[in-house]
Amino acid sequence: MAKIVLDRVDKVYSGGVKAVDGLDLEIRDGEFMVLVGPSGCGKSTALRMIAGLEEISGGKISIGDQVVNDLAPKDRDIAMVFQNYALYPHMTVEQNLAFGLKLRGTPKAEIKAKVREAAKMLGLDQYLSRKPAALSGGQRQRVAMGRAIVREPQAFLMDEPLSNLDAKLRVSMRASLSQLHERLGVTTVYVTHDQVEAMTLGSRVCVLRDGVLQQVDTPQRLFDNPVNLFVAGFIGSPAMNFVLADLTAGNGGAQVSFAGYTLPVPAATLGDKPGLQDYVGRKIILGIRPSDFEDAAHAKPEWAPLAARSSVTEELGSEINVIFQIDAPPVEHKDTAALAEDADGDGDMAIPLADNKALWTARVNSRSHVRPGQNVQLAVDTRRLHFFDPSSGLAIGHPDAATRHGAAGLRK
Repeated sequence: MAKIVLDRVDKVYSGGVKAVDGLDLEIRDGEFMVLVGPSGCGKSTALRMIAGLEEISGGKISIGDQVVNDLAPKDRDIAMVFQNYALYPHMTVEQNLAFGLKLRGTPKAEIKAKVREAAKMLGLDQYLSRKPAALSGGQRQRVAMGRAIVREPQAFLMDEPLSNLDAKLRVSMRASLSQLHERLGVTTVYVTHDQVEAMTLGSRVCVLRDGVLQQVDTPQRLFDNPVNLFVAGFIGSPAMNFVLADLTAGNGGAQVSFAGYTLPVPAATLGDKPGLQDYVGRKIILGIRPSDFEDAAHAKPEWAPLAARSSVTEELGSEINVIFQIDAPPVEHKDTAALAEDADGDGDMAIPLADNKALWTARVNSRSHVRPGQNVQLAVDTRRLHFFDPSSGLAIGHPDAATRHGAAGLRK
């Protein structure tokens, strides 16, 4: 096992295209670090630079106590698991698992013992004599992981290893990966564009955009305390709702007004977010997560009411997504524009519009029985409101907003 440190790492391609821009990241010994972001954000490039498959243009990469900038991939003591499995089709499962050890001159008895142990760990015992063509996608991916495990490297590097699997299999493979990491404790760097995968697997998650580190933190803290509009909109499904709003004094404290609605801002929130008081009397961008709504009939009495007319409902069994229109245009900001561009590419996170009015999503309990076209009385947990500077897009009162991103201006 080993710590991996990226110190001001750059990757510039011909034509001056910067795929990774001054990346500072410390991956702790034994940690499961996930690199996540939209297509083209630099996450796979960063992984390939750690592996030595891409030359770095600047900065320093260390694995353990050794700077590896000039080391060949085979000398870095890492093992990669690829999206396409990269198995040898003419070899059996056992031969595929053993191949890397044979190249290193490992004694036959040791190879056999390690292969058997990895096969047992991954539930591949009965498939050792089969060739990859006779295996399912999930079994092939387990073979690819087994080939990495038998090498006992300092670190595992995984590049979207589950993206070729169907949805149900991805869920079970995520659980298997978590169990493997718990058992082996090997430093793991995992690349994915799927933020659900990132949130369920990572000890910490590193969010990248256009090659620039946006935020690195535990999954829960990313969800609860995003550092800017981009992270707020990228992490969480359905995505956070945004609107340009007025923060004003009122009712003995502060309140936020938008699209004909007024919500109170709890005094504790003003106290917990340094600098938010300075925005009273100014415009801010308000963010509300769908999960911080509830049908008023089932909400806590202290939650603030918000009346809406349901446009679409998505019944998910234990909960319902209520999609409703607000009388305000969508937020125009470079961070929300980046989210919309990513949605156009993969269809996963669209920012919906109707007559230049934003559509919001509220997630409510299935007992609500709300249907499309109905008026519904919602309630909002105002203790969990998010506030962003309309110019910079930074979260107001976030402890890292000024120190990590302010000086660099997000380099964008």
